[in-house]
Amino acid sequence: MSETPRNNTMMQFFEWHLPNDGDHWNRLAEMAEEIKNQGIDSIWIPPASKAISQDDNGYGTYDVYDLGEFDQKGTVRTKYGTKDELLKSIEVCHEHGIRVYADVVMNHKAGADDTELFKAIQVDPDNREEEISEPYDIEGWTRFTFPGRDGEYSEFTWNFDHFNGTDYDANEDKQAVFHILGEDKDWNDHVDDEFGNYDYLMFANIDYDHPEVREEMLEWGKWFAGTTQVDGFRLDAIKHINHLFVKDFIDALRTEHGDDFYFVGEFWNPEIEAVETFLEYADYSLDLFDVTLHYKFFEASNQGDGFDMSTIFEDTIVDRHPLQAVTFVDNHDSQPNEALESWVEDWFKPLAYAMILLREDGYPCVFYGDYAGINGDEPIEAKREMLEPLLDARYNYSYGDQEDYLDHPNTIGWVRFGVEDIPHSGCAVIMTNGEPGEKRMFVGEDRGGEEWLDMTGTIDDTITIEDDGWANFPVEGGSVSVFIQKIDD
Repeated sequence: MSETPRNNTMMQFFEWHLPNDGDHWNRLAEMAEEIKNQGIDSIWIPPASKAISQDDNGYGTYDVYDLGEFDQKGTVRTKYGTKDELLKSIEVCHEHGIRVYADVVMNHKAGADDTELFKAIQVDPDNREEEISEPYDIEGWTRFTFPGRDGEYSEFTWNFDHFNGTDYDANEDKQAVFHILGEDKDWNDHVDDEFGNYDYLMFANIDYDHPEVREEMLEWGKWFAGTTQVDGFRLDAIKHINHLFVKDFIDALRTEHGDDFYFVGEFWNPEIEAVETFLEYADYSLDLFDVTLHYKFFEASNQGDGFDMSTIFEDTIVDRHPLQAVTFVDNHDSQPNEALESWVEDWFKPLAYAMILLREDGYPCVFYGDYAGINGDEPIEAKREMLEPLLDARYNYSYGDQEDYLDHPNTIGWVRFGVEDIPHSGCAVIMTNGEPGEKRMFVGEDRGGEEWLDMTGTIDDTITIEDDGWANFPVEGGSVSVFIQKIDD
């Protein structure tokens, strides 16, 4: 009989306001052992490529081949460190049994080396299918020659023909959404249909209908994975990228680096139908962050006891497509003052983390900003003390079949029955967004007479399991408790 594999847990190893000290790759190497001891066995790292400036978080991508190696944009290192430090941190993670997933930004390029004159037409930013000007010549920042790299790794250079949209006309000093004109040049199909067609997001928008672009980006992806030895990619902004190319990209990387090369996509759309359309185009070849579940957490944390907890998993990815769901509570985009701010309130965070860490389905991702705190002008303290018992429960106890008790608008719970080859595994989870309460749950006849305690420390008294395997599990108002078997020292 084979042993039950331990639960897998991911950490997003960055937040938006990390200091621009060039020390983050070193920080990862230093923290790898600590992270693994928390039961976290995979890391999602921020974009490693050279961006528009040293203090950019990496999403204003300039040169995808420069990982902190060349003097470009006024710096050799990126915000996070040098290429050598990046490679060393990945090596250290692997030594500790931690898989590393790199954040790759393929939707756009920023910080061009020169402008070009070309024909474009303005479109309505709220409906990119609606033209609001006549075609005319604009001067756009679309020429990328990467002089600091001088052809190392790739001699490919970019011009306006490789993009289909931009947001600035230097000739008139004008910001707008410009559709670049040319033969067979249109917005890509097979993208999110918000704003008519959501191919364009920002900066110079890469045209994945262009064969040279497709070939170059496929070659770059294989080069990046081979150079860094990462174990997978987090694909940024994929609702804006031709979904058919995303599938081709995944196939090419797995052909080159093996079928277990991992992909998770950021498809930021809470509408489950749009998510399912994308998954069909991608042939279910990657996981997606469960944005719908995140917004359920956000709403619940703001509505208090007015939110019906029995509905919290309805129409989420983890509910409908559990094998594709990467569950999370918050991330760098949802944190306060950022573009997609939808911060889950502190009182609800323990409940939300219990729901992603202690259930059977989903691949949970812990946010570095919750684990280590958030910097910046409005710092937020770390919630490590709250997270540690839940991570402990996931690694040591949350195994076996699951019985749900999602039968009350405020107080819900579930039981994991444990497995034989992980001693003392099994747990009973109860939470409420309202007044103190209790829930009667069955943990197994073989558990009769056992004493169970709340490993969060919220409930002081132990619970004795009745002879028939049932017990009443209490919970304090607006909190979560995780009961496990008490083991005498």
